Amino acid sequence: MLVSAAWIGAGIAFGLVIAVTQGGGAGQEYFAAYLIEKALSVDNLFVFAVLFRAFAVPPASQHRVLFFGVIGALVLRGGFITAGAALIHQLSWAFYIFGAVLLAAAIRMARGGPQAGPGGGLVLRGLRKIMPVTEDHDGTRFVTRPAGKLAATPLLMALIAIETTDVIFAIDSIPAAFGVTTDVFIVFTSNAFAILGLRALYFVLAGVMERFAYLSQGLAVLLAFIGAKMIFSPVWHLPTVVSLGGVIVIITGAILLSVWKRRRAAAPAPVSGSG
Repeated sequence: MLVSAAWIGAGIAFGLVIAVTQGGGAGQEYFAAYLIEKALSVDNLFVFAVLFRAFAVPPASQHRVLFFGVIGALVLRGGFITAGAALIHQLSWAFYIFGAVLLAAAIRMARGGPQAGPGGGLVLRGLRKIMPVTEDHDGTRFVTRPAGKLAATPLLMALIAIETTDVIFAIDSIPAAFGVTTDVFIVFTSNAFAILGLRALYFVLAGVMERFAYLSQGLAVLLAFIGAKMIFSPVWHLPTVVSLGGVIVIITGAILLSVWKRRRAAAPAPVSGSG
């Protein structure tokens, strides 16, 4: 809990530094992008829980998998952000592509589309062709040598599955960040602070994630909002402060509705009077 709070505090403090050094507009852009990335990263946690169960990763080893998963995610997203910035710089209509991607993601999420599978990905099948995979874990090792032959453990399979899943999520989240700012530094740092706290946040929310009943619907609305903003940006400019307010309202609304639904379900049924 304290570690997760510390990472959130660090992300907020960094945003305040940007606001002081680069101006209030840049600060608003950072916080809007940070909130978007943080909200979307929470959706990753549901998939992480599924993957850990699928590969039977012991709780003691989950820290190690997430640690290397966060490092890999930072590297991969850095490449995505660089490529996205170059695309926007070279092609003026790239915003329409990004907006369409977000709208498609919103529709898929609203319909409850399937998440990334834990073991059927091309990357995992490719790894199995390169080297054998053991059925049992070997402590916290990613590779082992049963009978002297190098083999991958289920822990490495879980790590690769998590990295592959993050790439899929990045296809949605990075265009969403570009929807509120085209500043590459702000896009990357907002992503970085959202991801760096993801490991600690997982262990805080691991037991209560099912309580967020309307999270997917809220994220679908969020992606649709940013996607529409990008598509209509050439003819209708939405101020950053309005975007930030919209993000806050959508996320808060999803949380409050989830709390309301849970309390309503837990409330005792009214007793009808007799006679």
